[in-house]
Amino acid sequence: MPQQSDLREAEKAEEISASQGTILDESANPDVNEASRDQSNDESTPDRSSPEGTQDETADLELAPVSTGPVYSVFSPWQKRYIVIMVTWAAFISPTSANIYFPALNPLAKQLDVSNTLINLTLTSYMIFQGLAPTVFGDLADMAGRRPAYIVAFIIYLGANIGLALQDSYIALFILRCMQSAGSSGAIALCYGVVADISTSSERGSYMGIVGAGTMMGPSVGPVIGGILTQFLGWRSIFWFLVIIASLFLIPFALTVPETGRNVVGNGSVPPQGWNMTFFEYLRFRKAEKDCANGLSRTVTAESRRQAQAELAKGRQLRFPNPLKTVHIILEKDMAVVLFYNAMIYTAFYDMIASIPSLFAEIYHFNDLQIGLCYLPFGVGCCIASFVNGRMLDRNYKRIAKNIGFSIDRKHGDDLRHFPIEKARIDLIWPLLSVGLACYLCYGWVLEKNANLAWPLILQFLTGFCVNGSFNILSTLVVDLYPQSPSTATAANNLVRCLIGAGGTGIIDIMIARMGRGWCFTFITLVCVVLSPMLLVSVKYGPKWREERRVRMEKAMEAKNTVQDTVEASQIASPDTAAASEEESRTEKS
Repeated sequence: MPQQSDLREAEKAEEISASQGTILDESANPDVNEASRDQSNDESTPDRSSPEGTQDETADLELAPVSTGPVYSVFSPWQKRYIVIMVTWAAFISPTSANIYFPALNPLAKQLDVSNTLINLTLTSYMIFQGLAPTVFGDLADMAGRRPAYIVAFIIYLGANIGLALQDSYIALFILRCMQSAGSSGAIALCYGVVADISTSSERGSYMGIVGAGTMMGPSVGPVIGGILTQFLGWRSIFWFLVIIASLFLIPFALTVPETGRNVVGNGSVPPQGWNMTFFEYLRFRKAEKDCANGLSRTVTAESRRQAQAELAKGRQLRFPNPLKTVHIILEKDMAVVLFYNAMIYTAFYDMIASIPSLFAEIYHFNDLQIGLCYLPFGVGCCIASFVNGRMLDRNYKRIAKNIGFSIDRKHGDDLRHFPIEKARIDLIWPLLSVGLACYLCYGWVLEKNANLAWPLILQFLTGFCVNGSFNILSTLVVDLYPQSPSTATAANNLVRCLIGAGGTGIIDIMIARMGRGWCFTFITLVCVVLSPMLLVSVKYGPKWREERRVRMEKAMEAKNTVQDTVEASQIASPDTAAASEEESRTEKS
């Protein structure tokens, strides 16, 4: 009997310890949380009756550390895939909106009776807002959660597209294109933030590959869709088409996609509040509130959830989004190196895309629809690269971890303070970058010699595969370097690449006219080659700069907490001080 009593007390202690480690959302994700608890118990409780089995299991899982903390994400693999597919859909809409517009330029200029120069200004303004808007939505998402940011962005986007489909003046076209860009461009920053919320560094590459594939499909299929719609249904049909695909995203997103922001729901176990809840979570919440009165255990559970929500709420303050946080990230040494070279690759990437309409019309005498079809090889190469590259990133991460004896914890997440994440990502870029830039160089000279159409299309496919693979590697590294604010970090990436890319695409026609096709693409290739040692600088000095930033941020957080504690203590002490002063004054009077 004493042994049984001790056993019960030990079991109760373990249950209390587990409940303090993480509070699972049984009402929002009952199946997932139950599976998470069962899996956690199975992994943390060894089979003492079979020591041989334990030794074999230890040998097989040499990279799996023993951890007793909460899991990194309570979402199941299928939930993660569904979330990633939905945000990939959103990421596809943004570049599609930019590129589907190209075939409508001439019809718009004719109907609105304006010059091509004025119509081209709507392209420039779109790219400017494409760089600026994510700085606002990225900070909003890191502060208030992913769902509110997505919903606000797509409401703006839907309204802009409806207005564009109905407008009949150039001023309205110009303003609404800016609004359209502001609404759609935030999706790029948000989707990378969602991936960082639900995936550890060791599995992030695969999910980033899926998002990258959706992002790069836009430039390839957008002109094709735009050409077909413009030719057969008119330019207004383009914007009604965008309204339809945006609605098909927003409705299921609002109903089913859960909040993933770690400052709102933690690892997914803390129930969301307000508009961070999905429609079905709201229904379950109302049902749970009614059931709370039926038993003490449910009341205690609800109270524990409210405490968890309050703890997370202390760490965030709702305010107007601050775009300057993005600028602060750009000025960090380790981030600046990666962001700048990533922007150079992006500029080379878009210089090729932007020059296709004029070059192919001049050389091969294609119409808008035929030019749109010429984007397909490029887009196919980009999509394949995104899927393949994601798996390569995860595999290389595991390889380096094994070589240095670093323990990978896919369940609870890895501490990257002592892991060379820069090397794990950038190691893969060199073969892709070498082949991609070689194809880029050949592409210019093939066009210079007016070669058969097959040659530039083949080189487009190879360039899309290699250059986009390089671009995805550095975009993944950006999120790895700033995991505490992934959406803001991606917004910084978007800002730098769009500003530099806007400048590059704005002068590409002038460069081709002055330098010739071959020498223009040769010059761009040489710029990328000459600047490539910046990546070696990141590998060598990046870990040191990253650690310096971490220490600096920890000190700033400690100072902030100290000030808050001092203010709270003074507020608590102020009533006692006032009472003492009043008593002292009475004594003096008497």
